[in-house]
Amino acid sequence: MNIRCALIGMPGSGKSTVGEHLAQRAGVPFVDLDHRLEQELGISIRQFFETEGEARFRDKEAAILAIMASMPGGMVLSTGGGVVLRPENRVVLHNFGNVLYLHASPQELYERVKHDRTRPLLQVGNPMEKLRELYTLRDSLYRETAHFVVETDQDPVHTLVNTAMMQLEMVPHA
Repeated sequence: MNIRCALIGMPGSGKSTVGEHLAQRAGVPFVDLDHRLEQELGISIRQFFETEGEARFRDKEAAILAIMASMPGGMVLSTGGGVVLRPENRVVLHNFGNVLYLHASPQELYERVKHDRTRPLLQVGNPMEKLRELYTLRDSLYRETAHFVVETDQDPVHTLVNTAMMQLEMVPHA
């Protein structure tokens, strides 16, 4: 089965972890858009945010996303949490392949990322409040972009991969 899909969702929703396992199971390449960006930028996303700002980061993100989307063949693409903020990115993702929104509640996300210092938007005084704010802003954009929603609150990775595979297998051109 030649899977071509993108994973979207909030920071901590499991995009990278689920994406790696899903790609391995499907026998297709796994691409982490944030890691590609860091390779291209030559510094961490957090450092780039601090020196260049979010708008410039989003420009770079959109450019790399367009390059990855133009590559042929099967692929599991894990995106950054804010990739859906730009309308053109939502169109690119929707046309790339099947898009799975890995959905988790803000409380669950907080539990997963509360000790992670690499996420620039969460390096604030009250990260839980920031997660709720980001969730409120982004949830409808994720849902607009996605072909499927996969709930990630309680299930272990192998169950999420099974759920994603079942969703993708139901699509004629997955």
